Amino acid sequence: MPTALIAEDEPLLAAGLQAELARLWPELEIVAQAGDGDSAVELALARRPAICFLDIRMPGRSGLEAAQALAEDWPTEQAPFPLLVFVTAYDQYALQAFEAQAVDYLVKPVDAPRLAACVARLQARLAALAPKAEG
Repeated sequence: MPTALIAEDEPLLAAGLQAELARLWPELEIVAQAGDGDSAVELALARRPAICFLDIRMPGRSGLEAAQALAEDWPTEQAPFPLLVFVTAYDQYALQAFEAQAVDYLVKPVDAPRLAACVARLQARLAALAPKAEG
């Protein structure tokens, strides 16, 4: 079962994203939510989700700084590095997000068709990363 962390400092947006994800990808389990970048890093390292949805502008570390901290501290021998999706109201961060190895970049308010396309991209990436069954 795929797992995800949502880091978003606006509770209504976090709840909206979680509700849309539940509708589009019922198998996805949200294992942690964070309202700031520092908590996002701590929770991601503790829970090791397959996907991190990171708001770029948050208190403490930004989403980009959180992604950098995860890249430095992630225990890759124990879990694959998570797929990163940046979520922001500002599209000028897109280039930095992709330089940070983002799988996708969502601009708030996130619309359902765009999120559905993101979910399809994430599902394809996870399927490609999954160990092939023997036989």
